[in-house]
Amino acid sequence: MTQVTEVAAAVMLRGDPAAPEFLLAQRPPGKVYAGYWEFPGGKIEPGETARAALVRELQEELGITVEQAWPWVCCEFSYPHATVRLRFFRVNTWHGELAAIEHSNLVWLPAGAAASVAPILPANAPILRALALPSLYALSNAEEYGVAAELARLQNALSNGLRLFQVRDKTLPPTQRHAFARQVVALAARHAQVVVLINDDQELARTVGAGGVHLSSQQLWQIERRPDFARVAASCHGAADLARAAGLGLDFVVLGPLLPTASHPGTAGIGWSAFAQLVERSSLPVYALGGLQPEMLETARSRGGHGIALLRGWR
Repeated sequence: MTQVTEVAAAVMLRGDPAAPEFLLAQRPPGKVYAGYWEFPGGKIEPGETARAALVRELQEELGITVEQAWPWVCCEFSYPHATVRLRFFRVNTWHGELAAIEHSNLVWLPAGAAASVAPILPANAPILRALALPSLYALSNAEEYGVAAELARLQNALSNGLRLFQVRDKTLPPTQRHAFARQVVALAARHAQVVVLINDDQELARTVGAGGVHLSSQQLWQIERRPDFARVAASCHGAADLARAAGLGLDFVVLGPLLPTASHPGTAGIGWSAFAQLVERSSLPVYALGGLQPEMLETARSRGGHGIALLRGWR
């Protein structure tokens, strides 16, 4: 059985939360993969929690004291010399001056842009891609509000910085859904870095030129390989779904329902405690879904979520 080395790693973020910069550190001469860029962090010692290891490592490597660190994704990667399980934390606040105590150099890079340094440790490639995802994932609700009203709501949201949108509305008549999806893609094209996903219809996504698809939990188990789109997401309801999405190499998932929703007010959601347990070892960014409001974003992040998915509360 392969021995796995547990590692705590920091995605340090600064600047505008909607377009932050993140820190990479360069491995010094004499170490394995010398000259490669990585996220700072290090090995979790026996009896040590991942967060405690993170705090200790950042003090030793960068000379700072962590104030806020939220669990994020957990990735396993096999190098020729070792297999590592990287527990990533998003570090938003700290005190002390950053110093390259145990690295050759430090660099701040804009999230979502192509990295301007190389080479980067291969285990970190999925993390760079995940950093491009915004914190809000908006879902269409034209079935309830009407197509014209939903397009007006979307236009306003895009002007306010919305960058990730799903055409849901699966009960609209096919011709109407097609026209709606085409109008959504056209609106999104007027704004930079906006990704539109189509729920459960790969043919429609290709026809209207969408950026990807969002799979239902049912379709997640019906396909054998990742659909050929730039972005592919899925709806998950438990640990098996999360593992299936990761195995297919998807980009992100939504997990829920978290809380009672307007459409199912009598149905209890999984709750924040179960959500945190389920995402603890997810290798994919997870959006919390179901009964949420925009002001719950910080709560979702503190429980390990990447962000929140909203059907009604976005604008």
